[in-house]
Amino acid sequence: MNNDIIFILDAGGTGFKFSAVKDYKEIIDPFTIPSAAETLEEVLQKLIYGFHECEARCGCQPRAISFCFPGPADYPNGIIGDLPNLPTFRGGVALKQLLENEFKVPVYINNDGDLFVYGEALGGLLPQVNEMLERQGNPKRYKNLFGVTLGTGFGGGIVIDKVLLNGDNSAGGEIWCSRNCLYPDTIAEDSVSIRGVRRVYARESGIAFDDAPQPYDIFKIAQGEQEGHQEAALKAWGELSTVLADVIGNGLRFTDGLVVIGGGLSGAWPIFLPMLIKKLNEPYTDLNGNTIPRMETEAFNLEDVNGCLRFAEKSGKMITVPFSEQQVWYDPTKRVGVGITKLGTSSAVAIGAYAYAMNQLG
Repeated sequence: MNNDIIFILDAGGTGFKFSAVKDYKEIIDPFTIPSAAETLEEVLQKLIYGFHECEARCGCQPRAISFCFPGPADYPNGIIGDLPNLPTFRGGVALKQLLENEFKVPVYINNDGDLFVYGEALGGLLPQVNEMLERQGNPKRYKNLFGVTLGTGFGGGIVIDKVLLNGDNSAGGEIWCSRNCLYPDTIAEDSVSIRGVRRVYARESGIAFDDAPQPYDIFKIAQGEQEGHQEAALKAWGELSTVLADVIGNGLRFTDGLVVIGGGLSGAWPIFLPMLIKKLNEPYTDLNGNTIPRMETEAFNLEDVNGCLRFAEKSGKMITVPFSEQQVWYDPTKRVGVGITKLGTSSAVAIGAYAYAMNQLG
């Protein structure tokens, strides 16, 4: 056993990506095993094989195993529920105890969105933004991070002052089933996902869903870099941005910090992020026709040079304490920044899983 090595797994509906982390750095080349299987036993054998392969590549046992796995699940007890993308999991599968019996080390399981945000809070966007503020001579520092992952599904997580919010029912930050502001009878994930982007493109261009290109191609079409229906492509990313802004805006009212975006669709940020920021800063109109801010804060695009400079610039002034000559600093501006993963989604998950295990181990 090595007291510093944690074996990591990023489990998805199509593949199981294994790695090993020591001192917050991956020490082996990650490898992936397809997750498709006919039976639950076959899936479980793939998981066992993957962690044994980590042993072989590291040449030792780990101190613990820590990984993300799709929900619904009872994460503290390591019991996986009925999974939409892994249909062999039904009726509750005691995955934590199975792996502890096999490897004789502690096993910790959490949600991928939670671990992604945890990694970015400890070693990614959050500390990088605070370092930027320090360089600019701005005394403001951020402690809270709300993160989302955009891909096959729509995940999320929340870190408050370096503490990961799990929730009493292992459901903290589960934003995928938020109400869809464009289609109120369904969930946000129906628009904020791969299928959502393809569905809108197909609808707007008058083709069948199965004939719709993948999101990367739709991104290129929207950019004018690839042939296709550009108006439909822009509409597809526009709907994603609108629904995503609604969810993030609601989340920021509780977290009041920074936002980090990851997942397979995050690479299309040059198209959707400016739309998202615009939506976050658009005011509401009340029943009397008055405008009301969508949030108490102003959102800034941390991937845009001008937006980043405006976000980081020092503002405020010294004010005098009443009935004295004493002065204190006062800055009435309230800013939140939205940026793209700085570690890469998989690496952020790995770092988050490592940190979560080390915290549990004390």
